[in-house]
Amino acid sequence: MVDQVKKLTAQWEYDAVSIGIPAPFLLGHLVADPRNLGPGWVAFDFEAAFGCPVKTMNDAAMQALGSYKKGKMIFLGLGTGLGAAFVIDGVAESRELAHMPYKKKTYEDYVGRRALEKVGKKKWRKYVARIVTSLVDALHPDDVVIGGGNAKKLKKLPTGCRLGTNANAFLGGFRLWNHAKPVSPNSAETPKKKGTRR
Repeated sequence: MVDQVKKLTAQWEYDAVSIGIPAPFLLGHLVADPRNLGPGWVAFDFEAAFGCPVKTMNDAAMQALGSYKKGKMIFLGLGTGLGAAFVIDGVAESRELAHMPYKKKTYEDYVGRRALEKVGKKKWRKYVARIVTSLVDALHPDDVVIGGGNAKKLKKLPTGCRLGTNANAFLGGFRLWNHAKPVSPNSAETPKKKGTRR
């Protein structure tokens, strides 16, 4: 991954790197390799590889941080699996809900990409609505964001939810370094240093 990124950005000038990894983090540290990617992530020295400061966090938490406006927010990312994160007072923490038991399987087995392909959009959408409603009833958030690549496959969002966008992950990556106050995801929040690129 690093080799490919360095090739693609060979002409860029940058001071720091933010990486969203689909894996569990604890107190800001990657604690296990991603289930859906190859091994070797936990012990890898990203700073040495990129030659600059690097911050890593769960990919759902990064998109959640970029989506955040105020209060207690839950982010649910519908993609290969189910990404989940809480943001409270501007602090994002991932939550590994995907592999928690739900009915006869796990949450991911009902709303992940494999479930979508297996049961079709109509039934998958019903699963998403039930699971989101159940989580909202249990956690009482001020804001709920549904994001990830498959969010656009929903005909309508569950009540009280708003649609996120993958572009918010970039904003979350900048917020890791800028400690910016929460703003609307539609506003233009960009890095302050010259030469920094998305």
